[in-house]
Amino acid sequence: MLDAETLAEAAALLQALQARNLTLATAESCTGGLVSAALTAVPGSSATLLAGYVTYSNAAKQRMLGVAEALLAEFGAVSEPVARAMAEGAVRDSGADLAVSITGIAGPGGATPGKPVGLVHFAAARRGGATLAHRQVLPGDRSTVRAASVGMAFRLLREAAGLPAKDAGV
Repeated sequence: MLDAETLAEAAALLQALQARNLTLATAESCTGGLVSAALTAVPGSSATLLAGYVTYSNAAKQRMLGVAEALLAEFGAVSEPVARAMAEGAVRDSGADLAVSITGIAGPGGATPGKPVGLVHFAAARRGGATLAHRQVLPGDRSTVRAASVGMAFRLLREAAGLPAKDAGV
């Protein structure tokens, strides 16, 4: 699932963050740790990646990231408010400068009215800065949705860190 392009993106992101002395944490649900796996596949990633939270259940989101039960009850786990709370909790609790969160419905089941398979919410929080959020409905099967989510998480992190898009280089 982690192809050469994804690993190259991870390496470029880490290099850019290290050059700016920025640290990172991840808070993942539907990707189950794929973002952290891609980052830790890069030698030297420990200089930048401080923590990776896999919070697949609502209880884990509450306990490990401080996501309010009221947010989960009102908006559901797959929502912008919960993605924001996950990223902000990861920054707060890990001590990292940046955090990215991912929560979605990878399928094949789990869809509800208004929340189709492929719906993924992302957020990137920066200590002392704004939290960015992005909503995407990704086509494809479970593996495709999860793999595409990793790339989207890297793009949102680059934006939160004030880095150029990957096409512009490090």
